[in-house]
Amino acid sequence: MPTTTAAQRRAAEAAAYDAYLAHCPARQLLDRIGDKWVSLAVTALADGPLRYSDLRRRLAGVSEKMLTQTLRALERDGLVARTVTAGVPARVDYALTGLGRDLLPLVEQIKDWAECHMPQVLAARTAYDHGQALPH
Repeated sequence: MPTTTAAQRRAAEAAAYDAYLAHCPARQLLDRIGDKWVSLAVTALADGPLRYSDLRRRLAGVSEKMLTQTLRALERDGLVARTVTAGVPARVDYALTGLGRDLLPLVEQIKDWAECHMPQVLAARTAYDHGQALPH
């Protein structure tokens, strides 16, 4: 078996996670991160742990089913930790993990960009819908 250099191993590892390739697992992660409920849940947890009901109130419009699916997916991917505290009723808190905190600044930037640029996006949509070109 031929030996490989460290540079060759790094190149092979990089190729294994090339999101432009159809079979790349990074595509699944990009799909997850691109979900609106995921990005909103991650940013909602920026200031610390929240109970399920607090998250649901914070994320206006999310159904219980969708929030549960979102939180389970984030937990599975290692971005969110779920903590159950015994009691009647049991208390369940959700918090970002270290990996989730690493992702947070990127998601916050996208959220902030969207909030800041909505007037331009709305103008572009209106122009497009009316067949008008916007100046670049």
